[in-house]
Amino acid sequence: MRSRIISILKSKYFIAFAAVLIWLMFFERHSFIHQWQINRDLRELKKDKAFYKDEIYKDSLFIEEIKNDLDALERFARERYYMKKDGEDIFIIEENDN
Repeated sequence: MRSRIISILKSKYFIAFAAVLIWLMFFERHSFIHQWQINRDLRELKKDKAFYKDEIYKDSLFIEEIKNDLDALERFARERYYMKKDGEDIFIIEENDN
């Protein structure tokens, strides 16, 4: 049994198969390692796509709220751009993270 396994390992067909397999795994342009890296990048891009779709949805809801509600628009302008009405004073309070 052992001599049969050794003879198979020394066979020119097995050596050729092993050489081709090693070539395909590591040195080919579309090697298994390269394909694994591409799939990893694809998974990351799909996660990013889902994140940005969610952000776009949140922003579109916010835009609709601002378009339809003048109080929300005024609150946004005051908070984001520090706008004020005539005769008002604005005090900006920064929180300390210590």
